[in-house]
Amino acid sequence: MTEPLTLPEAVTAAVDVYYLPTGAARAAAVLAEDPYFTRVTAEIAVLVEHTVPYAPGEFFRRELPAIQAVLGRVAHLGLLIVDGYVDLDPDGRMGLGAHAHAVFGVPVIGVAKSPFAAATQAVPVLRGNSARPLYVTAAGVPVAAAADLVGRMPGRFRLPDPLRRADALSRGALPRRPA
Repeated sequence: MTEPLTLPEAVTAAVDVYYLPTGAARAAAVLAEDPYFTRVTAEIAVLVEHTVPYAPGEFFRRELPAIQAVLGRVAHLGLLIVDGYVDLDPDGRMGLGAHAHAVFGVPVIGVAKSPFAAATQAVPVLRGNSARPLYVTAAGVPVAAAADLVGRMPGRFRLPDPLRRADALSRGALPRRPA
């Protein structure tokens, strides 16, 4: 069994971005005081009026500015969880998560819903009753610890609750007040 992931006192954020028909994007973050999201401390959503069009192989150019906009409101970020890959192949071709790791300087865990043929280093993680794995990659934290964390995150569905909630917020759900 992998050792539980511990971080100094810092915020963990799960983020997602949704693109509106107008060309704008809504970025959302679900924040917690620990990497296991034992207690959600805040939910944030921001509208980014201008985005760049998608370009194959350069997804990060579209997604990262929106993530920067929402995380610009977060102090003491210690761990970032993104919907996507950190590395796109075992040689370290940078995906969204690796670019986020370079920008924010914190560990990043990528949780992808779809397999990427070249990403043979991704660790498959089964959650809930799903027969379809999530694909976990990481920068700044061992990938085995990242996969263990994703397996332990709250939620009974395939996608952990913090990422499901970030997706809902990015699509327009109203933020909840922490309990």
